[in-house]
Amino acid sequence: LERLSQRRTDPVTGERYHTTFRPAPTPEIQARLRQNPKDQEENIEKRLEMYYSNVKALEDFYQDAFYVNADQDPYVVFEFIESCIIKPLPYKKI
Repeated sequence: LERLSQRRTDPVTGERYHTTFRPAPTPEIQARLRQNPKDQEENIEKRLEMYYSNVKALEDFYQDAFYVNADQDPYVVFEFIESCIIKPLPYKKI
């Protein structure tokens, strides 16, 4: 929620910033930053509610899907996905 709700865009350059992790470099740029309406907290919460209400049905439908931990180096994520597509790891169905 924090990561999404703090995103901002500079309408002049199109550059993206984050109020905590990548703040605008100057007060001038900071003053003109805009937030996308989808990034407001109440809209993010609605999207999360929708996700959590549908995730079980999706997991049941896509039984052969695999879980990707995307909180890693992009190269590691790519290698994992590639390994699942090219040579799937054996697993025991529950």
